[in-house]
Amino acid sequence: MEFNNSNFARSVFGTAETDNRVISAFGSGDNLTLSLGTFERWREFIYNSCGIYFQDNKKYLLESRLLKRLNHLKLNTYEEYLDYINQNSKKSFELKELFETITINETFFFRNQPQMDALGQKIIPDIIKSKASGLNKKVRIWSAASSSGEEAYSIAILINELIKPKFPDFAFEIIGTDISNDVLQKARSGIYKEYAVRNIPIFYLKKYFERQDNEFILDPKIKSMVRFNELNLYDDFKMRTMINFDVIFCANVLIYFDTKSKVKVVNHLYNSLNKNGYLFIGYSETLHGVSQAFKLESFPKTIGYKKI
Repeated sequence: MEFNNSNFARSVFGTAETDNRVISAFGSGDNLTLSLGTFERWREFIYNSCGIYFQDNKKYLLESRLLKRLNHLKLNTYEEYLDYINQNSKKSFELKELFETITINETFFFRNQPQMDALGQKIIPDIIKSKASGLNKKVRIWSAASSSGEEAYSIAILINELIKPKFPDFAFEIIGTDISNDVLQKARSGIYKEYAVRNIPIFYLKKYFERQDNEFILDPKIKSMVRFNELNLYDDFKMRTMINFDVIFCANVLIYFDTKSKVKVVNHLYNSLNKNGYLFIGYSETLHGVSQAFKLESFPKTIGYKKI
């Protein structure tokens, strides 16, 4: 997940039902408590590592999530786990495990149809028109905090169905990134449950998926249109390598950052875009008070942010 979702992509803090399942699976937590002092240390550590900020009222949630790793590692206290993860020989691997533990990734195909409509009907045709007379005949799209790939593959289906037939001379590169390697592996498999495909137009579902029992297997042609990479949106060095994109989707991620982190991540996203490129964020998100570098563009039932 990048931030998943989302990470982070998409539902970092999850639901009360999810939390109860975690607590039920690993004990009630009555005998193991995250003290206020240790909570502060953990909150600072996570914030510095990925930009996610656990509010005071999410202490119980962090406690239940961390308990999973404590049980797995057979550690006795939250302090021991923090010391463990800070050991240089283990930090790289365990950080990935930590990110898997504290994030939940819930998404589905064509989750934001108005954004897809704007992309296919207006934005990509305009980008192609602007590049038609030049040598660069490629459109690059980035699904940041891509989770298990539903957004990136939705874009691929749209392009394959509506754009490629009209513009055969153009190439399209779609990249999905996330901080969670587990969800990236799921994305690469292209195998989904009914929940993920419930919003797909029936025509697309029949054309691009094969059903086997309770699983829906994505057409290899669509899978081949997307490349997935692990990426932490808070990693300054790696973010500077993400350049020359025409469109970036980063939905339902910024709501989990404080203002300082939002400014940092949005600045990176701005630098990743080509001039006149577009950034799309979630319904409940805004760049007000975060960045004035974009021009707000209105589309039917949605808005986008254009790099000027």
